[in-house]
Amino acid sequence: MMMALGLFVFKLSTAAYQEFQRSTSWKHAGNNRFGTTPSYQYTGKGEDTITLTGDIYPELTGFNDSLDRLREMADTGKAYILIEGTGKIYGACTIGQIQETKTVFFKNGGARKISFTVNLTIIRDYEPSILGGLVGMGVNLANRFRSE
Repeated sequence: MMMALGLFVFKLSTAAYQEFQRSTSWKHAGNNRFGTTPSYQYTGKGEDTITLTGDIYPELTGFNDSLDRLREMADTGKAYILIEGTGKIYGACTIGQIQETKTVFFKNGGARKISFTVNLTIIRDYEPSILGGLVGMGVNLANRFRSE
């Protein structure tokens, strides 16, 4: 598993991404001043977006409907938890856009290669609950005692 968005799993047999881009911004409101540079005040975190790009080869994976599953998820308008295969939790994400390009065709019109870009927006950062924090501390303590 490379990454999971809700119940959709990005992996070689579904939609393996070759590039992961994350863009995070912060907001600073400006106020013009006479005879000097503007003053700025930090007003909070801005957008946090993730872009996944990759290729699907239906001839090898046997599937070419992975992007349709993601479109169905986007149609709900819901946010889904994004978890990397390493265990990193990014938070709740909405699917903002899916781009699909089909190339290298079979004689029946089916594509041998489907390139995709999926744009996600993190709308809620991951905040471990008290229970999740306690479980994590317990795992860390157990690992520490095991290594001693």
